[in-house]
Amino acid sequence: MRAVLRVVNRVLIGLVGLVLLVIGGSVLAVGLGLDPPSWWIHDSRHDVLLSDVERTRWRDDGWWWPTVIAVLAVLVLLALWWLSSVLRRHRLTEVLVDTGDGEGALLRGRALEGVLEGEAAEQEGVQRARVHLTGRRSTPRARVRLQLEPHVDPGTALNDLTTVALAHARNSAGLAQLPAEARLRGVKHRAERVS
Repeated sequence: MRAVLRVVNRVLIGLVGLVLLVIGGSVLAVGLGLDPPSWWIHDSRHDVLLSDVERTRWRDDGWWWPTVIAVLAVLVLLALWWLSSVLRRHRLTEVLVDTGDGEGALLRGRALEGVLEGEAAEQEGVQRARVHLTGRRSTPRARVRLQLEPHVDPGTALNDLTTVALAHARNSAGLAQLPAEARLRGVKHRAERVS
C-alpha cells in the first residue's frame, strides 16, 4: 500500500506541476506580447481569463450549481486523503506482546528498534545498523539497514541477522513471525595495495 501511495503522490504532484507550468507559461508568454494560436484561451495581453458570457453561461440551468459543488467536494476529499496519507506516521509506536494470560502488554516500538539495532551492530563486520518497525502493533514488520565492512560476506551477515537479532526479538516479544526487509551496504573504503 505504501508503494501505491508513493506512486500516486508523485503522479499527482507531477500532473499539478505540469498543468500549472503550462498555464502560467502561456499567460506569461501572452502577457509579454507573444501571439497565441487561434484556439488558445487568451487572445491578447488585455484579455481576461473568463468573460462575462463564459462566466454566466450556465448559471440559470438547474444542474450547474449541484455539479460545481459535487466536483469541488470530490476535489476537497481527494486533497484531504492525499494530505493525510502524506502526513501519516509510518513508524510503529507500540508492539503488542502476548503475555500468555489472555491479556497483552504494550512494548514501545523504539525500545524494540533499539535492541534490534544493538544486536545487529554487535555482529562481526557490521559497522552500523538502523532498524524501523512498520505494520500493525500485533503484526510488526522490520526494515533493517546494515553497513558492512569490506571484508564481510553479505550472506553471512544476513544469516547472523536472521538467526540472532531477529530471532531473539521475535521470541522475546512472543511474536509468531517478524518479517523483515534487510538492505545491506558496504562501507566506502580506500583500495588496498597489493604487492
